[in-house]
Amino acid sequence: MSQKVLLIDAIINLILGILLLIFNQSIINTLGVPPTGHAFYPNILGGVLFGIGIALLIEYFRRPGDMIGLGLGGAITINLCGGLVLALWLISGKLAIPLRGQIFLWSLVVVLVGISSVELLVFKRVKS
Repeated sequence: MSQKVLLIDAIINLILGILLLIFNQSIINTLGVPPTGHAFYPNILGGVLFGIGIALLIEYFRRPGDMIGLGLGGAITINLCGGLVLALWLISGKLAIPLRGQIFLWSLVVVLVGISSVELLVFKRVKS
């Protein structure tokens, strides 16, 4: 079960990474997220998320003796931190974005905190 959750988490990170790697005005308009003066930071974050996704895939496909990827604990903390920081931004009211942007970003919060919760439950179940 923890392997399946890692795979789902990897796919989520890869998709978010790709969106941020190709971050441009068209994507900003489509998603309704806050514009940036430059795509540098979103692209860097996209690269990091894409790398996390690859690390999770390495862990998912790992066999004994293979390179270790990112484990469940790392995935939980990364997703919780990202989701909670995003939630704080949304709660603060400092983002002047359209409803579709709020829906998209709150959906990300739900996905990130949700997948972390599932991963934590799976870890506790496997541990017991």
